[in-house]
Amino acid sequence: MSFQGFTETDFHVFTIPGLEARMEALKATIRPKLEALGSHFTPILTAETGDEMYSHVAKHARRTVHPPSDTWVAWASSKRGYKMLPHFQVGLWETHLFIWFALIYESPIKPHFADNLAASWRQIKTEIPANYVWSFDHTQPGTYPHADMNDEKMEETIHRLKNVKKSEILCGITLDRHDSSVSDGHALLSIVEQTFQTLKPLYLLCR
Repeated sequence: MSFQGFTETDFHVFTIPGLEARMEALKATIRPKLEALGSHFTPILTAETGDEMYSHVAKHARRTVHPPSDTWVAWASSKRGYKMLPHFQVGLWETHLFIWFALIYESPIKPHFADNLAASWRQIKTEIPANYVWSFDHTQPGTYPHADMNDEKMEETIHRLKNVKKSEILCGITLDRHDSSVSDGHALLSIVEQTFQTLKPLYLLCR
């Protein structure tokens, strides 16, 4: 695959005022790259997970006023959608690129996942590298360092997943927009693949 990575022009899209103008730029610059990532990683994730995976590029179709502040491609085991399923994501905010395993608020399996995570946390905690981060709200760019994810914080997270309808859990890495690997297509593909391999145990906890 000939993938060029993401440039300053791509990240600049999120500074363009107005829904129509920003969406036009997003479709022209970022979306083709997300579609390319979708095609590239679909067979890889299918092989890694054992599930037939499908890519879904964010369309932002429901927006009528506010322009999107981030965009992404997601992979899940359904042609029809990904939001109710455990999935993987690669996407951009204005400041950084993200690579996630995600279980967001629409998913009905969060309590099941929470039980499995509680049972496996001791092992998962050591398997996830210290530079990885967590998120508990996919609509916000902020993250929580894995290095700070102690047992108390994980117990709180598990409780929320089981009892709070809007709870979410995401885990992965972020790369600053100025990181050299972001604009190096070959390097970025390698990092995404390695990250997905590291996150695979979390995906398997959904079964």
